[in-house]
Amino acid sequence: MEYDQMAQRVRAFRKLKGFTQQELAERLKVSVAVLGSLERGTRKPDPKLLERISETLGISYNELTADNTGYK
Repeated sequence: MEYDQMAQRVRAFRKLKGFTQQELAERLKVSVAVLGSLERGTRKPDPKLLERISETLGISYNELTADNTGYK
């Protein structure tokens, strides 16, 4: 899948910050299915959602999207 690297980064940062998928999905106001598909790499990352994820996790957008310059 072309979004595998992004998926791994989202999952890794979520776990590093101590969030379950359910907790992060609730804070982002998205379903667990949306977050899960993003973390599996089966959903195209929406730049606005990625910005909300980075803000919620307290990391920079660039940190989350490193080596994926085509997403912004």
